[in-house]
Amino acid sequence: MSNGVILTTTPEIPGYKVKKVLGIVHGMSIRTRGFGGRLIAGLEALAGGRGEVYLTELRKAKDEALGDLVRHAQSIGANAVIGIDFETSEILEGFILVSVTGTAVVVEPE
Repeated sequence: MSNGVILTTTPEIPGYKVKKVLGIVHGMSIRTRGFGGRLIAGLEALAGGRGEVYLTELRKAKDEALGDLVRHAQSIGANAVIGIDFETSEILEGFILVSVTGTAVVVEPE
């Protein structure tokens, strides 16, 4: 749950009944590392293994996109978003794009 909105990747929420479908909602975030971050990421790449610098940026982008989705859902009166799907890509060099979509609904306990 985020800010009173139930979030799930599944099409249903156990113990809840969908009363109204409000439509598709989305959120996006684009992030990049500054020069210092790219330098550190380059050093991590030379050493091999887990790229912590980029993972940190990806997590931030995911959280920002999800927050955007929640605000969108709340603005149309939803108290839940079902069927959430994340997509990630890189645009230009070093820009991480995270897009999240879902179906905004009004649910009530069964």
